Amino acid sequence: MKVRTVSFSTNGCRTALRIKEGLKDEDVECWCKTSADSLGIPVIEGSTGKWTGRMFPESDAIVFIGAIGIAVRYIAPYIKSKDTDPAIICLDEHGKYCVPILSGHIGGANRLALKIADILDSEPVITTATDINGRFSVDVFATDNRLRIIRLVDAKEASARILHDGFIGFKSTVEYDGKLPAGLTPADEGDFGICISTDGSAPFDRTLKLVPMDITIGVGCRRDTPSEKLKAFVEETLESQGISPMRIYGIASIDLKKDEKAIHDLAKVLKTHAVFYTADELLALEGEFSKSEFVKSVTSVDCVCERSAVKLGGGELIMKKTAKDGMTLALCRNYVKPRF
Repeated sequence: MKVRTVSFSTNGCRTALRIKEGLKDEDVECWCKTSADSLGIPVIEGSTGKWTGRMFPESDAIVFIGAIGIAVRYIAPYIKSKDTDPAIICLDEHGKYCVPILSGHIGGANRLALKIADILDSEPVITTATDINGRFSVDVFATDNRLRIIRLVDAKEASARILHDGFIGFKSTVEYDGKLPAGLTPADEGDFGICISTDGSAPFDRTLKLVPMDITIGVGCRRDTPSEKLKAFVEETLESQGISPMRIYGIASIDLKKDEKAIHDLAKVLKTHAVFYTADELLALEGEFSKSEFVKSVTSVDCVCERSAVKLGGGELIMKKTAKDGMTLALCRNYVKPRF
């Protein structure tokens, strides 16, 4: 998780360093905007607003250590959608209160705020209605179980009905664990309900579709492959395999390709993330993979796309390497079993 902190005083810098120490397993960078002692934390050059604009699309979370009003003013121009905005959290400079202010559920701000509050022994201030009322939240359920919400407006309707002690139908074409929570009832039809499926089933008059993100794409390509060319190759491959783009969990490749624009553009089109692994990480995988002496001579890995897909997905290859015009793809399926 990419976490970026920004503080505005020496006390704030001190709190930021405590957060970084407590989140040692995450990718945390601390920044500050102060003329006082920054305790070694890099000082932002230029405006904090422009810094926020750069951090917003590339971070999983931004933690402001200062007044909430300051944070709101800086993030306001960049807010787009709850399914793409990063988690935004605000703390006072002493870390006494920890307040998630944006992307509490899908972006994970509530969960990260609770973790930071535990690190600092501070008071988490959670304001989302389903949390404070102890009710089922479809946003959290989907995030925890690798399910893509197809229409956020339907998720909002589901939460509203449950919060007002209503019941909504539930149907799943995939196996799940646990008992249905209060507010959900098994049903095959009705005016409104939730359906988990990989094929876009819509059994209700109005259906909140949750699609398991069970497919990972492993990619290899020549340097400076055109974005449209790679996109077209992926789209035709998915169509030939009968796989909806909504099922894509992520795209993976070797770290030699971490600056490849076509791969990052593809991730944006598919509304997912791109992950890059070292040759050693890919070679450490056990299993049967295709072999290319040419690819091995360039990357030290016999088959980048297959190994990358499996490394990210953790499942089984459902399509081995397929090649076209200097591009290679492989698909891996990881069985998603939601748990209540």
